[in-house]
Amino acid sequence: MSAITRLSTPFATSLLTLALTGCLSSGGSSSDSDSGGPGDSPPDFTLSVLSSAPDQVSGGDVLISVEGDMAQIDSELDQLEVWLNDEEIEPERITRRNGRLEVLVEGLALGENILELHHAEDGPLSSVTLTNHPITGPIFSGPQQYPFVCTVSTELNKQPLVDTDDGMGFPVYDANNTQIGLSKDCSIEPYVEFFYRATDDTYKPLPDDRSRPADLATTTLTDGRVVDFIVRREVGTINRFIYSYATLANLNDAPDAASTELWNGRAMFHFLGGVAIGHTQGRIDNNRSMSPEVLGKGYAVLFSTGTRTNSHYNLQVGGETALMVKEHFVKRFGTPEYTVAIGGSGGAIQQYVYAQNHPGLLDGGVPQYSYPDMVTQTIHIGDCELLEHYMDVTDKDNNLWTTTENRSWLVGLNSTDAYPDPFASAKLMLGYNTAPGMTECIPAWRGLTPLVMNPLYGQARNQEQMQPPGIMDTVQWTHYDDLRNIYGVDEDGQPRTLFDNVGVQYGLQALTDGNITPAEFLKLNSQIGGWKHPKDMVQEGFPFIGSESDVLQDPSRFDPWSRRNMRLSPDGSAPAPRTEGDLLAINAAYSSGMVFDGELNIPVIDWRHYLEEVLDMHNSHQSFSGRQRIRNQMGHSDNQVIWFTDTRPTDTSDPNRPRPQDDFDQTWQALDVLHEWITNIRENPEASIAENKPAAAVDSCFETNGELIAAGENVWDGIIDSNAPGACTQRFPTYTTSRMVAGGPIEGSIFKCSLKPVTTAVSDGTYGAWTPTSDQIEELQAIFPQGVCDYSQADQGRPQG
Repeated sequence: MSAITRLSTPFATSLLTLALTGCLSSGGSSSDSDSGGPGDSPPDFTLSVLSSAPDQVSGGDVLISVEGDMAQIDSELDQLEVWLNDEEIEPERITRRNGRLEVLVEGLALGENILELHHAEDGPLSSVTLTNHPITGPIFSGPQQYPFVCTVSTELNKQPLVDTDDGMGFPVYDANNTQIGLSKDCSIEPYVEFFYRATDDTYKPLPDDRSRPADLATTTLTDGRVVDFIVRREVGTINRFIYSYATLANLNDAPDAASTELWNGRAMFHFLGGVAIGHTQGRIDNNRSMSPEVLGKGYAVLFSTGTRTNSHYNLQVGGETALMVKEHFVKRFGTPEYTVAIGGSGGAIQQYVYAQNHPGLLDGGVPQYSYPDMVTQTIHIGDCELLEHYMDVTDKDNNLWTTTENRSWLVGLNSTDAYPDPFASAKLMLGYNTAPGMTECIPAWRGLTPLVMNPLYGQARNQEQMQPPGIMDTVQWTHYDDLRNIYGVDEDGQPRTLFDNVGVQYGLQALTDGNITPAEFLKLNSQIGGWKHPKDMVQEGFPFIGSESDVLQDPSRFDPWSRRNMRLSPDGSAPAPRTEGDLLAINAAYSSGMVFDGELNIPVIDWRHYLEEVLDMHNSHQSFSGRQRIRNQMGHSDNQVIWFTDTRPTDTSDPNRPRPQDDFDQTWQALDVLHEWITNIRENPEASIAENKPAAAVDSCFETNGELIAAGENVWDGIIDSNAPGACTQRFPTYTTSRMVAGGPIEGSIFKCSLKPVTTAVSDGTYGAWTPTSDQIEELQAIFPQGVCDYSQADQGRPQG
């Protein structure tokens, strides 16, 4: 078949157009083809999927590349055909990028598709099986959560698309404010908007006529070019959540251009934190979705409300969303040189968990004020109210607990008198105990146990608009229900639960240190109790629900501990029942990857602003909890660098110390170091991640203004080892948790401890210098009939093998 005849086919027509516009380099005409006549070997070309895994395609289109010798590919272009499901098709877009031929194919059917590369004379050359999923999801996260509350109407001023007639959903209105239907999945058609960065460091809409604003700022790209700071942002919905892609643009770019002229080839996910229980589309953050610090350098910024943990904490759904958001970015803009992430708290958790669960999604990250994951925080934070209640109510006559510092003996977290307990006077008035200050449990974690466990305590923005009326009353507002696809349900259809404190010897370190007596230790563990099953919980009291006037009318409404949902001693003497977690749920937490178990095959710079003195929930031991997990899994932690910056309150006696609002953010410095690190990895793939470290990628700590205090391999010694404290360790004290002072390890990832008999604990030195009497042993056995925690053994729920 002649070249002229072949150029009439769809694929060749597209290629000819590209060649004429200079998008393809010359590689010889078809008359110079090496394919030869019959009997010659067919070209060795293969198809590779660029935008996703082949079985994780979504939205009906896919970006593929034709792999092989590029000179030969160029010489054979007019002989190539693309076939989809046994029919020749015309690709939507063909581009020469990154030294390869990239082809965007549309028209995939839902489910399995066969995509083939054919040669006009040699027949089929390569094929790939693709599994296409709806743009609304899911891909692998299982049945989607309903009811699901739309927020596009309030976040974007857009009406969702009508997509259901079954009577349940979010109301959709026309331009006359007349309801025209309901939406279950909250989708919108994607749209593009343009902004500019003004000289006052704010974003403003770019004029519709594209006239140049007088206050238009400029920015310097990573290649040194100085350009106008104009932003193109595409907004839409993927996997039911709101996404955005922000890139720099030129003044006269068309909305559908998706120009890459000012893109430096790097993509950055901005993950955000918070805590929520799902059933909502979530809120967009206009500043974070257009992070000026990196966007101004030429990065593309990817954002989704589905990768923001104040929308939900189902990190299986979050990981799925991140994959889909990146997939569609790649189909719009091409494959990034690399993809990094930043994000604090829940945004940091996502970096560790997604790096573990989805290799290839990220090439590096800057987790800010991190935790290893969310789900293992519930282990010790679920103790907070139990212990505060014990000290305030059960053991209210013990003067030990009127000293704030002493309370850390039980909770492990920091405590200080610098921040008064706001309910101290109410506690005293109602006959309870109190201390003048607080442990971190109160200002940082109060309410997290109800949020995780109480099915009645929760709501979603805009939920009052949902139809039919009362549909939101069916929601169980618990973390366990949010992840019912992972944890499963029991024989009664109730979500399986994780919290377990069977065998936990609260205050064990306080006993062995001599801070509490054996009698106090026995009383504590006898009376601490546990939590009711969510199905048995009732609505919270004040300060979660109601007002102070309610308490004046009914003092029982005062319940900052969630006492009403505790399992307490029936008579104040018999041991209070503990709470048992479900082994199937715990096993699923591990096997599904909801627990960060330490697999880290990307470089990260874990940066934290030090907040211990203000009792902030982002306590500093968490970075080292993650480090210990990494060492347990990988035998080293060379891929993780830990940086702290001092952000303690101003010392007014020192006029030279910067004020808190002048705190230096090390994130952007970390991104520069990470760029060098990732570049080294790409250029030296035979070397390990650690061997590719640049000089600045080393454990460090910094002054408030960003000035280096100390750096080196040993600066954090003394936290997860027995070495003498390093320079940064001495400057930045770390604290523990209730499970650590009960004998548990710093990694904090044991839900249900293995058990050993009390007699074994007595004989193996668990109690230090205390040798219990026979009566005390009998009391211990009554408190711990199943035995006490043996933290030298694995979690009972950890998968074997």
